[in-house]
Amino acid sequence: MSADVGPAHVVLASSSEARQAMLRRAGVSFVYDPAAIDEDAVRLQAEAAGMSVAATALALAEAKARTVAARQADALVLGADQMLSCRGRIFTKPDDLDAAEATLRALRGRTHRLISAAVIVRGKAMVWSRVETARLTMRSFSDAFLHQYLAETAAGALSSVGVYRVEGAGIQLFSDIDGDHSTILGLPLLPLLAFFRSEGILPQ
Repeated sequence: MSADVGPAHVVLASSSEARQAMLRRAGVSFVYDPAAIDEDAVRLQAEAAGMSVAATALALAEAKARTVAARQADALVLGADQMLSCRGRIFTKPDDLDAAEATLRALRGRTHRLISAAVIVRGKAMVWSRVETARLTMRSFSDAFLHQYLAETAAGALSSVGVYRVEGAGIQLFSDIDGDHSTILGLPLLPLLAFFRSEGILPQ
């Protein structure tokens, strides 16, 4: 857990380096306490209930926030999740480079949706939530580029549901991006900062 404890006692229920970096750059003091939940079980429940992709991402974010809030009673606990949807298929983080290659082949030349959800829980109450969507179009890159990209990014490619980091070499995969940059990185940051200002955590 981070030792950077701020006076507002905001807790990020995630070990995501990208989300931590966004909050730090924005000037938010927080600690992080990753939530260990069975994400596959939540997804299966959501699928059985006929929930949309956005609702499923929100359910996952809420489950993470509530898990950590149970042990961080006095905190504002921020849970977040990101899902990728393309032509009715939901993509999850690849387990290995073979799976990463399969994901990129499936997305190549197509537009997909990247849904980022965030929830804040205080005690047992959900006090804020937001879902934002970005649309990204991958260009029809060659197999040679695909293999070079995976060789250069290696394990870093496995940390993203779409096998890319737009803040790095992953930007070369795309021909068009429509959406807020922070949403693509995994957090609807501007609405979140507005909530923190309303709570007096950040200055007006």
